[in-house]
Amino acid sequence: MKVDYYFPPQPPLAAIDAARRAAGLGYDGFFSAETRHDPFLPLGFAAQAAPGLDLGTAIAVAFPRSPMVIAQTAWDLAAMSQGRFILGLGTQVRAHMIRRFSGTWEAPAERLREYVHALRAIWSAFQTGERLSFKGDHYSFSLMTPFFDPGPISHPDIPIAIAGVGPGLSRLAGEACDGFHVHPFHTVKYLDEVVIPNVREGARGAGRDAALVDLISTVFVVTGRDEAEMEMMASAVKQQISFYASTPSYRPVLDAHGWDFGDRLNRMSRRGEWEAMAEVIPDEVLAEVAVVAAPERVGEAIRERYSGRLKRVGFYSLAGTLEMADEDWAAIIAATKG
Repeated sequence: MKVDYYFPPQPPLAAIDAARRAAGLGYDGFFSAETRHDPFLPLGFAAQAAPGLDLGTAIAVAFPRSPMVIAQTAWDLAAMSQGRFILGLGTQVRAHMIRRFSGTWEAPAERLREYVHALRAIWSAFQTGERLSFKGDHYSFSLMTPFFDPGPISHPDIPIAIAGVGPGLSRLAGEACDGFHVHPFHTVKYLDEVVIPNVREGARGAGRDAALVDLISTVFVVTGRDEAEMEMMASAVKQQISFYASTPSYRPVLDAHGWDFGDRLNRMSRRGEWEAMAEVIPDEVLAEVAVVAAPERVGEAIRERYSGRLKRVGFYSLAGTLEMADEDWAAIIAATKG
């Protein structure tokens, strides 16, 4: 199991120092997300600052960008990183696509499937020089002149990992992708009963080996050197869990357990009762969603929970919440790898 550093929403130049520190602590990869800043720019800096790290977007929102735009950016990052780049893509949700990106929202799973195939067609044209010819229901590409063709690279097989929550995108990952970014709001039960079976089903239908699809996720962690620190982190994680649980998109996780507080949290969110929402999350739910352990047990606890399930893990809520010396961080990372 590899352990990855997730770059916080800071300006891209901050990735230089962050990547060097991540490499020094023993992280295997460096991932950036599309939140307050572009998700790709930090990876260019990280590729130069820490050449040994795997790099990835976790995730970039696909639909506001043409597959051609993503294909060119990914091609350059794959070349810069000597084949260590993993392209993570997500659909976002309807409200953000329409109101934040001024885009359209139609058949997201089918559109993302076509997006993945379009990327591979474009990359094949880059690598081989053969005529670009892709036609689908949502995207068509038929023009690539030498002036705009970046040409072949040493590592052209760029892994694509999509993100999702429900069974549909899990199946698509198995069918057409190299990885699946499991949302941090998950449980072992949800992985075993929804995500993994659907990845396998998608792979089986496409005649692929499901073992070739890496499951990737960040993990909620509650830890501390004393009761006060544990309580502080538990409260912060419950707050985040309550936010996700209030959103209908993540309702399948609640349904898998028969948890019935989703509607209540949704009503509270509409009233702006954000802080009070954490009180709705009981300790038993916290224990299902988060790894709760003393610092010296965190790595072992993550391995016990996720070995055989996840190929790559990151810490969703540990960094920035609990101040620890670098040697303590390095010990947790090493213990998580096993």
